[in-house]
Amino acid sequence: MPPTAKETEENPITNDEEKLNLWQSILNEVQKHGNPKLSPNKQIVVLGDNESGKTTMVAKLQGIENSSKGSGLEYAYINVRDDYRDDHTRLSVWVLDGDPAHADLLKFALNEETFQDTLVILTVSMTTPWGILEQLQHWGSVLGDHLDKLKLDIDMRQNRRQMMVRKWLEYVEPGDELDPASPMKRSSRNLGDADDEEYDTSQLPESTLTNNLGLSIVVVVTKTDYIQTLEKDHDYRDEHLDFMQQWIRKFCLQFGAALFYTSAKEDKNCDLLYKYLTHRIYGFPFHTPALVVEKDAVFIPSGWDNLKKISILYENLHTCKADSYYRDIIVQPVTRKTVSRETELLAEDEQAFLARHQQMSYGPLPAGPTRLGDTPLRSMPMSGLQPSPRKLDGSKVVSSPGGEGVLANFFNSLLHKKTGSPNTSLNKSGADSLTDKASVRSDAAAELDRLSRSAKKSAPPAATPNAGDGPSNCVDFNASDC
Repeated sequence: MPPTAKETEENPITNDEEKLNLWQSILNEVQKHGNPKLSPNKQIVVLGDNESGKTTMVAKLQGIENSSKGSGLEYAYINVRDDYRDDHTRLSVWVLDGDPAHADLLKFALNEETFQDTLVILTVSMTTPWGILEQLQHWGSVLGDHLDKLKLDIDMRQNRRQMMVRKWLEYVEPGDELDPASPMKRSSRNLGDADDEEYDTSQLPESTLTNNLGLSIVVVVTKTDYIQTLEKDHDYRDEHLDFMQQWIRKFCLQFGAALFYTSAKEDKNCDLLYKYLTHRIYGFPFHTPALVVEKDAVFIPSGWDNLKKISILYENLHTCKADSYYRDIIVQPVTRKTVSRETELLAEDEQAFLARHQQMSYGPLPAGPTRLGDTPLRSMPMSGLQPSPRKLDGSKVVSSPGGEGVLANFFNSLLHKKTGSPNTSLNKSGADSLTDKASVRSDAAAELDRLSRSAKKSAPPAATPNAGDGPSNCVDFNASDC
């Protein structure tokens, strides 16, 4: 019962306190249910192996075609606009390199200050379906180990885990929120509302949020257009695809994650992924139900799935069991590397090679043995190895009488020695070779001496002969014809 006017006049402090409490309650209500501006601190951290389509996926979310790949820890941002509030902001995106050596860089993107404002995307690619489950488990372990190393407040982390449980339990299938009798109707509260009520994890379906990290997680399977290649080249059937999907959905149950099958090439589910991310991060309205019909465009929101729904896929498993080891069913094909082999060349017989080149260089071989190994080089005839004689004038050997012939032979011998076969001297005995060389040298010396003495005797007089006295090209003026 509100105080009377008399009581208010007698207790003015009580009146002020009530006004303060009323004003405080109004502020709390506006803060809780109002339309606050978009937070500029929100961010997405993308994890996954290299070549899993992380950079291309981020480029699609940004609305650009060309994407540049970096190394280590990449940064990008997505322009987010709220037409209802007439507000816009930038959503930060961090992409961690798939190399395990860069795992320590995660601390710069996800730390104590950014933990509450972070959503994590785990990416795997349909081009390597045999490694999907191992990659998801690996990056889930990397994320969990990293959070354990952070000095997070215990109460704050527990509150985040409670929030994940609440969001899962309060999920409402789009369209069912208008039907109070719908079995999917759980609560009328918005996902973004804060609530101090604690939820018992026993209320969760079996195998759900068994690995609750306190973070919103979305699993994205990229390059689903490659399913056609798997069916054509690797004999994949619907049974294999259902087997893969049921294992991926079980992983998502453990982490409370949503699941998307996307294809940037065929632009499947890319816009839907953007809308779902802004819904989870900023509380934008989202009205798309789960999609499980198209095998390359699956969408399962967080809170919708359970083991009973997953068991529907078991009906299509004929040659395997649902609990079969993943790698036993989804086998990695044996890749045979194409080695470019050079044409094999057979080596020519050594003796045939030598004989052919000897014939090309020195003319045909003499009659007799055809292999060089059958006859020692010393006993081979001279004609088989001696090259053609060089010509002084380029056309024929000078054969003039007298000393000029001797000089020609001398110079020819020098040319033979310079250009001939080094084995030519082996065709004669040592004595014969020395005798020939000595005789040639002595003849040349004698001829040069004779020409020198002849030049001295026939020196011309100082006066130059007149024209008509005789031939102008005469050397010996004592000759009868000069």
